[in-house]
Amino acid sequence: MRRRLILFAIIALVLTTVASVCASQQSRGPGKASISGTVIGPDDKPVPRAAITYQSSSGTAPHATHADAHGRFTISNLQSDIYDIRASANGIFSEWEKNVMVRPGQQKTITLYLIYAKQMPKASGTPVKKKQ
Repeated sequence: MRRRLILFAIIALVLTTVASVCASQQSRGPGKASISGTVIGPDDKPVPRAAITYQSSSGTAPHATHADAHGRFTISNLQSDIYDIRASANGIFSEWEKNVMVRPGQQKTITLYLIYAKQMPKASGTPVKKKQ
């Protein structure tokens, strides 16, 4: 009888401990991810107030934010997903930083470099003639 009582007490203690650990992890949540970085211009200096555009692979609408006065930015509260990110300022763009994967609670750091286009894109289509 005494062995059964001790065994019952041990089982109850283990179940209570497991339940409390599970409850504390659920209330804390997995945590949101963030991506931070710096925008660097063609002159190799940080670009103040550059625009940063990003979109997730899950198809959510594109979002935008701005860098601070020192060219630094942070995109916080991100869901676990894969993101494409690009910066622009004064008509100059960076390449798309593609497939930036973030997981819950993860903090990624990237650098976006603004570059001049090698050539201007050609106009598509033919010019429209005016009727007289």
